[in-house]
Amino acid sequence: MLLAVCAASAETHVTVYREKGRLGGWPANHGMWSWGNEILVGFSAAWHMDRGPERHPMDPAKPEEPRLARSLDGGATWKVETPRSLLPPEQDGKAPVPLTKAMDFNGRDFAMTVRFRDVNAGESLLWYSNDRGRRWEGPYMFPLFGQKGVAARTDYIVNGPKDCLVFLTASKSNGKEGRPFVARTLDGGLTWKFVSWIGPEPEGFAIMPSSVRLDSSRLLSTIRVKQDAAHNWIDGWRSEDDGVSWTRLGKAAESTGEYSGTPPSLIRLSDGRLCLTYGVRSKPYRIAARLSADQGRTWSPERTLRGDGVAWDVGYVRSVQRPDGKVVSVVYYFNDAEAPERFVAATIWDPGF
Repeated sequence: MLLAVCAASAETHVTVYREKGRLGGWPANHGMWSWGNEILVGFSAAWHMDRGPERHPMDPAKPEEPRLARSLDGGATWKVETPRSLLPPEQDGKAPVPLTKAMDFNGRDFAMTVRFRDVNAGESLLWYSNDRGRRWEGPYMFPLFGQKGVAARTDYIVNGPKDCLVFLTASKSNGKEGRPFVARTLDGGLTWKFVSWIGPEPEGFAIMPSSVRLDSSRLLSTIRVKQDAAHNWIDGWRSEDDGVSWTRLGKAAESTGEYSGTPPSLIRLSDGRLCLTYGVRSKPYRIAARLSADQGRTWSPERTLRGDGVAWDVGYVRSVQRPDGKVVSVVYYFNDAEAPERFVAATIWDPGF
């Protein structure tokens, strides 16, 4: 369903999921994949409950059920899917088992998702699909890498058929979230090895990497940083040696607002520029974008893609570029003036500024 078209700046806002009594949320926790104009994104369908202005408006006694939304027309329309194969064990899904058959990361229709079970401690689980997310294999056990917990969200870079980097968040030494790191498999996911930390252990947290490959040896990862209740931003970190070591470039986005801020979504455009999208949890509550033409050293001024939020609880963006060059800032969760429930939306826009 088309919500609105902003003719002046050519942003088109589209509803992905909206259901009375439910909270649609947190696409960045699940992942997003695209095959030309076919786009697939995951999100949570929680149950709406007003718990006051400082809390997520969801019923903590009821499950956040995994959902997928699929578009076959570049994000213009969406269909929601509820595959049972993505249910976690605590929602009557299968018990996790070790992976015994190597994944083929270069498979034409391959997709992988790695999801945490507890953001502060404990394990994460892995699922994969060879048919564009219509059927999922898993869950499979995922290592802790010697840490108290691994709070995985889906961020990975494929290097070859059996070679893949994953960007993850570990618990800090005090057991709280979190500190980002890189792991790698060379055998299709049968074994994974810790590669490096992305930066020192933070005072607040540094979590939820979103990463791209710049060339054969250089990587850029953007990180959600919380310093305190009011100071939150997105950092850029660069590796010149394929993830073995990292150098901080500075803030890619100066502020992501209050309430712990929001995570980034980083993609490389077809013309070589980098595109960063994120939510801002300070008034005006919004979804925003920045571009970089020098591989993340500097960034353009912020562009507001959507600015009609009526509450702070927005963001968790994931983005892809369509074959026609437009970017689908898919998907974020949002709250407008129509109803109290959070919903999942997409914005289609032209990054030619």
